[in-house]
Amino acid sequence: MNTVIFPSINLELNIKRVAFSIFGIDIYWYGIIIALAIMIALLILKLQDGKFGIEFNTILDLAIYLIPISLICARIYYVLFNLQQYTNNPLKIFNLRDGGMAIYGGIIGGLITCIIFCKKRKIKILNMLDYIVPVLALGQAIGRWGNFINIEAHGTETNSIFRMGIIENGTYMEVHPTFLYESIITFFLAILLLNIKDSEKIKKDSKKQLIRKYPGQVTFIYLIVYSFARFFIEGIRTDSLMLFNFRISQILSMAIFVVSCLILTYKELKHKKSY
Repeated sequence: MNTVIFPSINLELNIKRVAFSIFGIDIYWYGIIIALAIMIALLILKLQDGKFGIEFNTILDLAIYLIPISLICARIYYVLFNLQQYTNNPLKIFNLRDGGMAIYGGIIGGLITCIIFCKKRKIKILNMLDYIVPVLALGQAIGRWGNFINIEAHGTETNSIFRMGIIENGTYMEVHPTFLYESIITFFLAILLLNIKDSEKIKKDSKKQLIRKYPGQVTFIYLIVYSFARFFIEGIRTDSLMLFNFRISQILSMAIFVVSCLILTYKELKHKKSY
């Protein structure tokens, strides 16, 4: 049982990591939340069937490979940059119930899977990514609550109004709820991206709607916003994966932000020239 306190609103929560047991096997909230995120993502993709020229049946075919590969890569990424934790007990690598997934690993694995799948199916990769990315952001928003249940991925000590009180190694401390920061940002990012319409399926007089001007626009907006936010959130986390003295996620975030800004700027200029 974990105790979490939000002092600013006088809220105290007692959280169990185990949701229930089946035949003596504990089912953890972490896994349930990840599964829920996947199901909600698929439901929304179903509701947006045909957007950007991508059919939902194609997504179901892709999901057979995308979901397991992304989860495996998210775990491999985490393990590779946290080897000391698993050196003495390699079997812990397969214990996903305790958490230990890295979103950037999942994104990299998922991207490679999408590229290969789209190449074989002769589908434009940027259309596929524009269709998937909004629910990826939503999945992140939901999935971060798994970190909350496990009392992980929190930040440094703070007296901020948003502070979260936890007991770690027998010591009470009030820390940044970085899981909450990222959940809120990715939730609103998902809402924004989901409301970007396909220019080929709207009325010409719909001036107030958000319209995709070219393939890849949705994807690069996601990459820019998320990498920018993640760079600063990662800077206050206490469990960052490290490469020497550098935070891996900050390095990746900066690289993704710069490259995505350059590509989006190029596409914007190219789009304007065509009109």
